[in-house]
Amino acid sequence: MNYTKALNNPIFKIIAQAGQELNLESYVIGGFVRDFILERDFKKDIDVVALGSGIELALKVSELIPNKPKVQVFKNYGTAMLRYKDIDIEFVGARKESYLQESRNPIVENGTLEDDQNRRDFTINALAISLNKATYGDLIDPFNGLEDLQNKCIKTPLNPDITYSDDPLRMMRAIRFATQLNFDIEQESLIAIERNKERLNIISGERIVDELNKILSTDKPSIGFLHLYKTGLLELILPELTALNNVEEVEGHTHKNNFYHTLEVVDNICPNTEDVWLRWAALLHDIGKAPTKKFNKKQGWTFHGHEFLGGKMAKKIFERLHMPLNNKLKFVQKMVIMSSRPIVLAQDTVTDSAVRRLVFDAGDDVDDLMTLCEADITTKNPTKFKKYHNNFDIVRKKIIEVEEKDHVRQFQPPISGEEIMQLFNLKPSREIGMLKEAVKEAILDGKIPNEYEAAYEFVLSRAQKLGLQKADN
Repeated sequence: MNYTKALNNPIFKIIAQAGQELNLESYVIGGFVRDFILERDFKKDIDVVALGSGIELALKVSELIPNKPKVQVFKNYGTAMLRYKDIDIEFVGARKESYLQESRNPIVENGTLEDDQNRRDFTINALAISLNKATYGDLIDPFNGLEDLQNKCIKTPLNPDITYSDDPLRMMRAIRFATQLNFDIEQESLIAIERNKERLNIISGERIVDELNKILSTDKPSIGFLHLYKTGLLELILPELTALNNVEEVEGHTHKNNFYHTLEVVDNICPNTEDVWLRWAALLHDIGKAPTKKFNKKQGWTFHGHEFLGGKMAKKIFERLHMPLNNKLKFVQKMVIMSSRPIVLAQDTVTDSAVRRLVFDAGDDVDDLMTLCEADITTKNPTKFKKYHNNFDIVRKKIIEVEEKDHVRQFQPPISGEEIMQLFNLKPSREIGMLKEAVKEAILDGKIPNEYEAAYEFVLSRAQKLGLQKADN
């Protein structure tokens, strides 16, 4: 089968010419071929395999391009990369690989195209298109990858136990591709993942998180997380999440399954945000519920303080998986800790003061918080569902009104601590802090507007109650 139509970018003719001049066979392989056949958006990266030195081929390709782009050489891996216009092209020599039990880093030897296709993770990623003069555009498909693409099936080229044991990250990749492409994983492959799950322990947190982020970035992450759960991988990666899959009954009282609820929340939020960290917040928003779960006869099941504990647990997860301990963590923690606040508002009469406090505490992240909380409404009762969302609409309108009127999103007190010290001839003291806090609370409660004159008069009256006298000017 010929796929010359896939090679309409001028770079392929240049690579073909370079290979001919060096007497090297070359092939485009992997994701580019797969996505072209699936008619998916081109991801701006191309993998080229050479029967010989990939580095030599990359250098020759650079010579043939008018502006001679810089070639990045990775001698240890036998690979090279260059950028052509807005496309990253990686060149590698065909190779065969063998693995040691304690490492996913292979022992590499030069090999044939067949050897190189054997080492690929999945049949759909082993498809290659010839860039050689006599066979230009021909599809090389030794494992029926084309058929697997048509059948929407993730399958390993070789025995899945060997594929997954050699490089355990491939277990995560199988699940990620199944989620991204909405494919099924071959049954034997799924069983092999479960058999080899403990091998994931040799994989770094950074690589695991990279795959989790890609799963979370799909249209329906629950597909991937259910595969992770059923194969036992999720218990190794996020035991805090699997702990939620436990429904108890006491005296006829049960609580909802917070694991499946969480996956529904993650799916719900995806149409409304592409921010992977907000999606992480959705994934972790209820993790504090397992350790805080209690039953009493008056209230039934309770999860008091689960948001605050969940924020602490989020930090431990980020540390364990070597995730960024910066503003990304702070954002996820804030979302988890505040995740119930708008829901409580949506249950009650929406007051200006409650909205003011919400905006003050959430700051610039208030819109993201509202997006999270709307996704958190998973009730199947249509009356309740409609009521919650109607109330959320009211909350959103109130946020706009309150922000226009009181400017609390980036709250700065209208009267500063320095002015208060001058007003009463005071040095830094507890009283200054008390007066500043009183002004803030009065504005948030709506007792005074967020304006200088009102704050000035309020400070004078509150200072009298503290026994402070205005200084003579």
